[in-house]
Amino acid sequence: MIRSSGQCPQQRRERQKAVRRHRLFALGLVGTGVVVVAAFVFRVGSEGAASIGSAQAPQRTTGITASGAPAAPRPAGDVRIAAVGDIVMGSLPDDLPPDGGASFFDSVDDLLTGDVVLGNLEGTLTTGGSSKCEDNDSPNCFAFRAPPSYGRWFKKAGFTVMNVANNHVDDFGAQGRRETFAALRSVGLPFTGRLGQITIQRVHGIRVALIGFAPDRGANDLTDIPAAKRLTARAATMADIVVVTMHAGAEGSDRTHVEPGTEYFLGENRGDSYRFSRAVIDAGADLVVGSGPHVIRGMEFYKDRLIAYSLGNFGAYKVLGLGGTLSTGGVLQVTLRADGSYVSGRLRPTQMVEPGTPEPGGEAIDLVSSVAEEDFGSHAAHITADGTIQRP
Repeated sequence: MIRSSGQCPQQRRERQKAVRRHRLFALGLVGTGVVVVAAFVFRVGSEGAASIGSAQAPQRTTGITASGAPAAPRPAGDVRIAAVGDIVMGSLPDDLPPDGGASFFDSVDDLLTGDVVLGNLEGTLTTGGSSKCEDNDSPNCFAFRAPPSYGRWFKKAGFTVMNVANNHVDDFGAQGRRETFAALRSVGLPFTGRLGQITIQRVHGIRVALIGFAPDRGANDLTDIPAAKRLTARAATMADIVVVTMHAGAEGSDRTHVEPGTEYFLGENRGDSYRFSRAVIDAGADLVVGSGPHVIRGMEFYKDRLIAYSLGNFGAYKVLGLGGTLSTGGVLQVTLRADGSYVSGRLRPTQMVEPGTPEPGGEAIDLVSSVAEEDFGSHAAHITADGTIQRP
């Protein structure tokens, strides 16, 4: 026997809408044009983004659907994407900007323009948790945390999504992660990079999926290439454009080249970024953007898709080394068609100046051009004097 709920169908529908809207508010996604989907379902209230619907969007192919009905027409138009590398707005208790971070991005916010603006949050936004360096005497242990209120400055600067797949999101443990994600949600700023997470941003009808990978616990695993391909392929069924961000490669001022094979740093496997990038493009990625080595690296085209292996340090207040390649970064500005194909791109050079804030200028164009030619030969992206990125 079926027990009546006492509600008519219309009432049930209205209640379902209200429940769904409540969940969206809880995730901080209402009105953002962003949907976060988890390939593995998280418990409601867990630190990762909860799944808010597992139904897949139409396939990226056109023609006839599996049911025999005509497929919906593909959206048209272009999507402008901007991306930067590592960002640390300072670290409690002593290494914080004097104005509470309000002016941190002022010199470069005119470069942070686009439909999708992506940055790597190299640290946490928390006042709680225990530092991973608390019982670690190594001089190579670093833990970064800025106040949760700093989340609003990322939003104000123009970022639309932050990558949290990196080796610093766990600097203050589970509590640090929870407070970081809550700080981003509170200002309506989505993130990507947790295990199984696919973040989808809608841009005038075009669905852009963003996936973050790193060789670190809790992130989509950069070193498990078969799993990375599966997750990327799933994203390609859900979106028109797929952007993959990777936190990969050995660190240091002399690490501007993409080394063949797996890279290691302090004994840690930092992934094979060359093999990984090709694999995710084979699986459906349209753009691959890297961070992690703390220096800028070369760019190349593979199957007419752009790979930017590392965009270097963008801003790091009093917590990272300065000078030379360590201060050299850039804003990658790329325009893609709705089918993911490359239209145009430009590298806008930036540099970190004392005590670690970003400013326009620097040697990024010359550096990227030279290492790209050495590392990728006929596949290297050609970068003109004004930063225009051309196919080989």
